[in-house]
Amino acid sequence: MVREMVSRSLESEPAHICGPHCLGPLTFHKEVMGALVSLSQGARQADRTGVTFRHGLVFSSRPVRPQERVRLRVELCKLTWLGAMRVGFTNVLPIARALPSLAIPDLTDLPGHWAAPVPETCCLPGSELEFWVSHGGRMYFRNANRRKNSQKHKLLKGVDLSRPLWAMIDVYGQTCSVLLLGSEKKEFLGIQKSCPAPQRRSSCSALQRHTSLDIENYGNVRQICDYIHDSYLLPHPANKQTSDCESVEDCAVCMSQKACISLQCGHQCLCGHQCLCLQCAIRVIQEFGNCPLCRQNIKSFLQTK
Repeated sequence: MVREMVSRSLESEPAHICGPHCLGPLTFHKEVMGALVSLSQGARQADRTGVTFRHGLVFSSRPVRPQERVRLRVELCKLTWLGAMRVGFTNVLPIARALPSLAIPDLTDLPGHWAAPVPETCCLPGSELEFWVSHGGRMYFRNANRRKNSQKHKLLKGVDLSRPLWAMIDVYGQTCSVLLLGSEKKEFLGIQKSCPAPQRRSSCSALQRHTSLDIENYGNVRQICDYIHDSYLLPHPANKQTSDCESVEDCAVCMSQKACISLQCGHQCLCGHQCLCLQCAIRVIQEFGNCPLCRQNIKSFLQTK
């Protein structure tokens, strides 16, 4: 019976190899997940729903190898909670069953599970990170947004490598959504990679790429942002003052997109702070309503050129 379950779990992904440097597909396990997890994007995106910080456990669809670096991107956060996602490994076969609500301590107190928290500063929307276990049983993670040679950080040691290991992620606390970008493993003669994850353009980039916005035209802004309440839409003032307007080049929330939104946030100049991309502006207004720079209430926003 146990052998049958192991075989079925190992074959949960089709036997597919693109070539000698392919590790095969890597997704989240479609049958084993927390009570509040929903999967999308071909089981590569995991979203935690509901008004709680727990019940966000997900596992890899297949065992991963030592030195195989699992790469994730944080898609959505809610800063109303403390703490961020946990990452780790388990050599306990993932089978369809009622899972506990937390990786730490619910699973880590049991044999065969290892997990550690990722710092909140590394789990902002748009943050990419990778984690892996070494041949010596040590677990590491690295900020993948930075240069390839950025410093790795040891999370824990003592992972048992005598049995197959599945990657384990707890979409916990502030972290509400993660996208599995794939994995890679460095070899002497090259780099092995999992089958490529589907590339998805961010909302802000897509709007900037496909829509020519004229901020003099209030209708364009309203059309693009028609799902935002009317009070947040600001027609461009006739005598816009830009000399005193404070802006940042990158979005102050995700740090990965260009800041293309100006907030009317109680700042002394008319245009306020230009500090958010469109996607993050929508989230900030819906969930918080305050400017991330000056903490003043956001009265409205406009799209800049």
